[in-house]
Amino acid sequence: MWGAAPYPALVVDVTGTITESNTAARVLFQHAGPGTPLDGAVPAWLSRAHAALTRATGSGADGEVAHGTVGDRVYEAYPSGPDEHGRVVWWLADDTEHRLAAEALRLERERTEFLVEASNSLLSSLNLDRCTEVTARLAARHLADAALVITPAVHRRHPVVYCGPDGEPVRDDLAVDPAQVPGLAEALQGFPPMPSRWIDPAAAPAWVVREGFGAVGSMVVTSLPGHGVPAGALILLRRTEHAAFSEGEEVFARLFAGRAGAAMSAAGLYAEQTSITETLMRELLPPRVQEVDGVELAAGYRPSGEGERVGGDFYDVHPRSAEGEESLVVLGDVCGKGLEAAVLTGKIRTTLQALLPMAADHGRVLRLLNGTLLNGERTRFVTLVLTSVRRTGDGVELRLTSAGHPAPFVVRADRSVEPVPSKGTLIGVLDEIVTTTVTVTLAPGETCLLYTDGITEVMGGPLGDEMFGEARLREELEQCAGMPARALVERVQMLAAQWVGTGHHDDMAVVAISAPAGRKEPA
Repeated sequence: MWGAAPYPALVVDVTGTITESNTAARVLFQHAGPGTPLDGAVPAWLSRAHAALTRATGSGADGEVAHGTVGDRVYEAYPSGPDEHGRVVWWLADDTEHRLAAEALRLERERTEFLVEASNSLLSSLNLDRCTEVTARLAARHLADAALVITPAVHRRHPVVYCGPDGEPVRDDLAVDPAQVPGLAEALQGFPPMPSRWIDPAAAPAWVVREGFGAVGSMVVTSLPGHGVPAGALILLRRTEHAAFSEGEEVFARLFAGRAGAAMSAAGLYAEQTSITETLMRELLPPRVQEVDGVELAAGYRPSGEGERVGGDFYDVHPRSAEGEESLVVLGDVCGKGLEAAVLTGKIRTTLQALLPMAADHGRVLRLLNGTLLNGERTRFVTLVLTSVRRTGDGVELRLTSAGHPAPFVVRADRSVEPVPSKGTLIGVLDEIVTTTVTVTLAPGETCLLYTDGITEVMGGPLGDEMFGEARLREELEQCAGMPARALVERVQMLAAQWVGTGHHDDMAVVAISAPAGRKEPA
């Protein structure tokens, strides 16, 4: 049984001489036969462990497990004894596979933790510049001695972020040829990377190997895959004194590049969508108004959502043309709210802009707009009031046509408030519409107020369940006679805001058209 034991075993006496060894021990240690001194027959680490055990025996200390290598294998040596004759038995176990598995597990845990850290850092911002800098910094810190992130060319120049051993990203905008770096042109197109052993580091140009980095020992070039198209490419550099990239490290670099590319692509899409949204938003925002053709104008708009800038209520002011006599003021309310209603608002405003040459005929303009909405893909309607404005001596003449919209109010100089009796069919529902146009004259200091139902139908009050209503608005306007257009608009907005408090409300829009007090028509 001793000779056939699968584990190498040695018996060493008090003089440090091997007295017995089994077959496995003699296979492992060719000179470890009986009568041979331990020192010289086995590796030095085992001899030192036996000497330490012998010295400690007198103090009653127990022997500890010794660790060391034999060839390219790792062994653990377990002492047993000494017995009454001072002999110690050393059993050896091959621990190589266990240590390799433990090292692989440790490495895998480290890599998993790194990928989690990388994901959190990359996804913490939708700013593309920050994503590229974080990618370069993480790659230089955990994967290589230096890293470069190259994104697709803009006007024949490639944005590049370099991060060296100091950990500080440096941003450049370079007119470079990707073909100068082996595998870079392919990586920017999303092709699989070539193994690093196929890349000659000496072929890297100066813009890749920065001054002070030293000699490059190995280099990895891999794509940064994005959503549909590559987000760029990643270059990893190691100095000559460090080990070359292993196959496992290259695979892990591609895993990191996949996460970094997805984050960069998402940030790029967000930036593009933000730019498009801002461009469209500028077209959808209500215009600024103050005075048109000698007529005092003021307007105010408040969307239903606190974080929104546009909605379903809108107004437009179109000054008279060189050959025209009237300016056109439009106030409308699209069914719905938020961005979807704002899109239809933009369509209506664009259509009305195209119909300006026939703006003198309100009925025709509204019929054409009605046909446009009926031919649309979505069933949406809008209420409108068209107001043509013309100076007449020291007053102002208005022609108003309502299409399903709340009746405007005229605030007279004597504090009376008159509703404008213009009624009509809302736009976008029926094939045929009916409208009436009413002419109103404003004396100096008098004002016509156009508003959407977001003002009169807002719920609030002491208990929060009462509608503001047209009657209450009319009573408030009686106190605003002679008030400038801007002040009147602010007054109405303040009343509605106070009434609703912190409650929910619809979009609100107000336009005031005033005949300036004490002004004459220009010659």
